[in-house]
Amino acid sequence: MKKYALIGEHLGHSHSPLVHSKIFKEFGIDATYEKIECSIDELKGVIDNLKKGIYMGYNVTIPYKLEVMKYLDEIDVHAKKIGAVNTVANINGKAVGFNSDYYGFKDEVLHYGIDCSDKDCYILGTGGASKAVYHALNDLGGNVYFVSRNPKDNITITYDELAKRDIFLLVNATPLGMSPNIDSCAVSEEIAKKATFVMDLIFNPRQTKILKYASSTMDGLYMLVSQAVKSEEIWQDRKFPGDVSKLVKEIEGEI
Repeated sequence: MKKYALIGEHLGHSHSPLVHSKIFKEFGIDATYEKIECSIDELKGVIDNLKKGIYMGYNVTIPYKLEVMKYLDEIDVHAKKIGAVNTVANINGKAVGFNSDYYGFKDEVLHYGIDCSDKDCYILGTGGASKAVYHALNDLGGNVYFVSRNPKDNITITYDELAKRDIFLLVNATPLGMSPNIDSCAVSEEIAKKATFVMDLIFNPRQTKILKYASSTMDGLYMLVSQAVKSEEIWQDRKFPGDVSKLVKEIEGEI
């Protein structure tokens, strides 16, 4: 039986095992998917277990999407351009990195029918997931900016600057608002309300504080499922035979 897993620091909030069990069923695969919490010092050993064939694939989450790259044998050209890895596959005994977050987020934007062409889009946070969001929005034609307390380039602005701008799409790519810290939020209610669209990559809880402020229901569940499907396509080397939207609705009924 093939083994797959999610690796990260704190994984109690994750629905990934449920999501992948559904995908295995669609593929007709007998496999397991577990959660592996590890420290940064243990990360190399976890990747070594993949190279040994103990595991055949990993998803990578906070805070290791950048850190994991130094332990990989190869990195997909697209993931290298993004600068972050959230999917690792055992390919002929080598640990190869990919980025399925890009596809998951892009699919979610298209699912909700948001036309970003020449619109001002702002990403809260500058971590691994935000890099995939940036490239997805850029490829969808958006004018994309990161928002950070410490801007380091001309595509990053401060939160004070954000408060002065018109916002078409606001994306929360920080962990603020994630269970159990559900009362935290990266921006004020005023900023959230003035955005035309607000999306959150968080999926637990389903409606974070920023989504409540904006009266939005665009959480990260669709992205979670879509990127999981892309990961499985990489691991199984074939297209997903099911329907992502139907899978999302099925999972919604169980979480």
